[in-house]
Amino acid sequence: RFSGTFVGNTESSSPAAATSPPAVAAASLPAVPTIPVVPTIVGVPNSVAEGVLNPNEVKPPASGTRRARVLYDYEAADSTELALLADEMITVYSLPGMDPDWLIGERGNQKGKVPVTYLELLS
Repeated sequence: RFSGTFVGNTESSSPAAATSPPAVAAASLPAVPTIPVVPTIVGVPNSVAEGVLNPNEVKPPASGTRRARVLYDYEAADSTELALLADEMITVYSLPGMDPDWLIGERGNQKGKVPVTYLELLS
């Protein structure tokens, strides 16, 4: 017979358990205030930087607007997008941090995101 076999042994003889440091109570640590970090892009409303576009908050850049001819009809998926009709002319521009596959399009007082693949950008 072997003494101290592991079968049925309920005593903890693990060296790791004997050498592990004592746990530090969370209450003994000083409270450190946390400040939420919200990424922002200078000159762009937070709603645009976070991926939510409110077309009424977006202002066109001083330079960098272009005219574009719409190649195909496009039905807006939601209120942040601009519906398009083939062969119409719109003004488009890009915003910092915006998905490169989309532009902001303006037609009169209507404004919204438009997919670049539906446009022919003019000089």
